[in-house]
Amino acid sequence: MSQQKLLQMVVSVLIMGGYQVSERFDMRPRSFDLIARHDEMPLVIKVVTHIDSVTEDIAHDLALIARCLKGKPLIVGERARDTGLERGAIYLRYGIVAVNVSTLYDYLVERIPPLVYASPGGLYVNINGDLLRELREQHQLSLGDLAHVLGVSRRTISKYEGGMGTTLDIAVRLEELFDTAIVEAIDLLSYESPVEHRFPPQNASVPPDLERMGMTMHAMQRAPFQALVQFREELILTGYGPAQKVVRRAAIIGNISEIAKTRAMCVITDYNKQKKVGKTLIIGEKQLHFLEDGSELIELIDK
Repeated sequence: MSQQKLLQMVVSVLIMGGYQVSERFDMRPRSFDLIARHDEMPLVIKVVTHIDSVTEDIAHDLALIARCLKGKPLIVGERARDTGLERGAIYLRYGIVAVNVSTLYDYLVERIPPLVYASPGGLYVNINGDLLRELREQHQLSLGDLAHVLGVSRRTISKYEGGMGTTLDIAVRLEELFDTAIVEAIDLLSYESPVEHRFPPQNASVPPDLERMGMTMHAMQRAPFQALVQFREELILTGYGPAQKVVRRAAIIGNISEIAKTRAMCVITDYNKQKKVGKTLIIGEKQLHFLEDGSELIELIDK
């Protein structure tokens, strides 16, 4: 399937799931394709045919944007290494959840959560350890008895009862043995990688006046904007550079900010005035010299 077709399918699934969806940013480079929002949970989504093509720079932007928006980064793809992504399973790329479009449809539209997660060595599931212990005791089985049936150690059974995940094969055998469902569903939008991936800090290419005005900069590597600029609780998607490079991005930055419920501006290095393009403030870099602090800039954006 082409990436364009896959993207169209993802947009359709999001709309069926009740999400507002931003316009797609078509210029390169781009770290994400869509921002979608339902209630208060925005999704920052990268759509690729092969999830291994998501680089660390892309993952950095996805994770940082989602964190600043208090949302969730998500990769939707078809393949990993040489195999297709399984329906009902979640995968990780630099600590970011990746699923195929069928799993996304099941979760957002049918309200069917995934059950399986991929980890080195294969596919695994989470089991209800307390229920497993209760079932084992009801059937008057010791740790050793159950370990012998499954061909594992007593220590492994103890870890299962303590909440450790297990292989899909073991989980199926346990459910058949006790005739009870013990596999726990995975909440796609709250799942956290068991190992946190730490991204190296990035330097933001933004006007020095913004820091003088009390703003915090979060640099982007491959996003349509150069930085996320934060002032107190307010967030501004910020483009920065010459007019020829930046102004053409103003409309899409504004559209993204509308879905994300943030603000948008483009600071132009070779421009001496200010105007609005949709929701986006276009302002010359020199105009920032006359502003005292971030609250004055927020007022200009909101006019």
